[in-house]
Amino acid sequence: MHKALVACREGVGSSLMLKIKVNEVIKENDFPIEVEHSSLDGVVGFPGDMIITLTDVADELREKNVPQEIVGVVNIVDKNEIKAKLEEALAKVEVK
Repeated sequence: MHKALVACREGVGSSLMLKIKVNEVIKENDFPIEVEHSSLDGVVGFPGDMIITLTDVADELREKNVPQEIVGVVNIVDKNEIKAKLEEALAKVEVK
């Protein structure tokens, strides 16, 4: 089972909506992922495999060399996009 953190700058609004959609995609596709939610403050020390966030935040986290797989989502309500990005991230973390 993989652990993912859904985060945005403040930890409200957009990341809560993203967490709901991510959980729907996980359930519909039986992905082995447990999801937590936080503001960006929760990224430091997060022991999981991936961080799921908006694309602008994802770029910032990559620049900071965050060790987790970073998943940047453009449209937080597009389940097809979320599914494709989670499949890609799972393939990468399975290899590590």
